[in-house]
Amino acid sequence: MSNAKQASLLVRGYEVVIGFETHAQLSTQSKIFSRAPIAFGAEPNTQACAVDLALPGTLPVMNRGAVEKAIRLGLALGSHIAEQSVFARKNYFYPDLPKGYQISQFEIPVVQGGEVSFFLGDEKKTVRLVRAHLEEDAGKSLHEDFIGQSGIDLNRAGTPLLEIVTEPDMRSSAEAVAYAKELHKIVTWIGICDGNMQEGSFRCDANVSVRKPGEPLGTRREIKNLNSFKFMQQAIDYEVRWQIEQIEDGFEIQQATVLFDPDTGETRAMRTKEDAADYRYFPDPDLPPLVIARSWVDEVKAQMPELPRQMAERLVTAYGLPEYDATTVTQSPAMAAYFEAAAKASGQAKMASNWIMGEVSAALNARGISIEQTHYGPEKLAGLLLRIADGTISNKAAKEVFAEQFGHSLHAVGSTFTGSYAVQIADVASVDAVIESKGLKQMNDSGALEAIIDEVMTANAPMVEQFRAGKDKAFNALVGLVMKASKGKANPQQVNDVLKQKLG
Repeated sequence: MSNAKQASLLVRGYEVVIGFETHAQLSTQSKIFSRAPIAFGAEPNTQACAVDLALPGTLPVMNRGAVEKAIRLGLALGSHIAEQSVFARKNYFYPDLPKGYQISQFEIPVVQGGEVSFFLGDEKKTVRLVRAHLEEDAGKSLHEDFIGQSGIDLNRAGTPLLEIVTEPDMRSSAEAVAYAKELHKIVTWIGICDGNMQEGSFRCDANVSVRKPGEPLGTRREIKNLNSFKFMQQAIDYEVRWQIEQIEDGFEIQQATVLFDPDTGETRAMRTKEDAADYRYFPDPDLPPLVIARSWVDEVKAQMPELPRQMAERLVTAYGLPEYDATTVTQSPAMAAYFEAAAKASGQAKMASNWIMGEVSAALNARGISIEQTHYGPEKLAGLLLRIADGTISNKAAKEVFAEQFGHSLHAVGSTFTGSYAVQIADVASVDAVIESKGLKQMNDSGALEAIIDEVMTANAPMVEQFRAGKDKAFNALVGLVMKASKGKANPQQVNDVLKQKLG
C-alpha cells in the first residue's frame, strides 16, 4: 500500500483496526437440535418444543441441513472443512437462555480459515477468516415499558446459526461495510441464509480498536447486533472517535460490549466484555463428534452455483464489462440473470449494464421492489436497447419509453424470477408501439436535417463566425439550437457530424 493510501486510512494519527463476527441464521425448516419450526413472527413461545425448553430427559439431535449449509459456506470461501468437529457448552446465565448454556463450537469448528474478497472503489481488498462455527441462538427478552413488565419469548431458542469470525484485517468503516455487504451477498447467493437484517437473520458484531501505526493492537470494544449497513458505518465511526478522544484525554480503553443507539448516533456500554475462559467451555456430552465424509463434501460441491466473484470475472471476459459493472450486476442471482438475458437478446452488454445500474435500479428502489418482483422483464429492456443502438430513439426518448413500460408493468407486480430468464428474442414490438404512440421516433432523414441546420446557421451567422474564429463553445450552442428546432427528434451524433461538415 502506498504511503498516501496508508495516510488516508489514519484518523487523527491513529490506525483503525476492525474485526467482525457475523451471525447468519441458516435457512433450514427446523431448529438445529430439534424439529421445532423457525418461522419469523409467530406468537411468543409457540415454536419452542421440549428440547428448546431444556426440559429434563431431552436430548439434542443434529440437523443435517444445518451442517450442509455450513459446508456450502466453507466451499464458497475457500475454507478447510473439518472432517471431524466437536460441539461445546458455552456457559452463561441469561433469562432467555433456558439451559444455562449455549451449544456452540470452540476448539474444533466445522469451517476453518478462508477469505472474503471485494472491491472498495477500484481497489481489491481481502479479509481473512478465522473460522465459521455452528451454534444455537438464544431466546429473546421482551420489555413492555408501558406496563413495567418483562417477558421471555423462546421461539428463537435453538435457531441454527453460523458464526463467521474474521481476522482484524479491516482499517476503516467503509471497508468494514464493504466486507459485510460482500458476505451478505455470498450467504444469500448460495442459499444458506435469507439475509433479512430487519428480522435478525444477518447480524454483525464489530470489534473496534485504535492504535498508533506500528504499535501493538489496542483494546477492542465489541459493537453488538448491527442490523443495517447504514447504522454499521455510523456506529464504527462514532466508536473510533470516542476511543481516540478517551486516549487523548488520558483514559485507558476498557474491553466492553457496547450497543449502538441510532436515535443519538452514539454507542453505549452494555457490559464488560468476557474472554473465552469466562464461558467455561467444555465438550457437550450429549452430542458425539460431528463427522463429515469427503464424499458428502464432494456431493455438496457438485450442487454449488457459480459464485458471484467467479461470475463477475466471466462477465468481464465474455462481455467486455468493466470490473465495476460486473461486480454491480452480480449483486444477486436475479440481477445477474437479468443482465445476461438482456445482453444476449440485444447484443448491447455495456448499455445493458448501464441501464440496469441506472434507470432500472432507480425505478425499483423508488417503488420498494426487487428485480425478482418486477414484470418489466429483460426482453423489454433488450428491445429498448436495440432501438437506442439503431438510432430509432435518443437516450432521452428512451427514458420516456422506459417510464411508460415500467409503469404498466407495476400493475402485474409479483414474484416472477424462477432462477433464470429464458430470453432469446428482444421485445421490440412493445417498444415500437410506445415510440409510435408518443411520437418519439428520432429524425434520421439527412435531407430534412441538413435543411434545419442550414436555417439555424443562416439565422445565427454571428455564432457561426465565432466558431470559425476559434470559440468552441459556439459549436455546442449551435447544436442546442438545431436540437430545439427539430423538437428534440434529431439524432445528436448526426447533428454533430453534419454541422461539423458544414462549418468546415
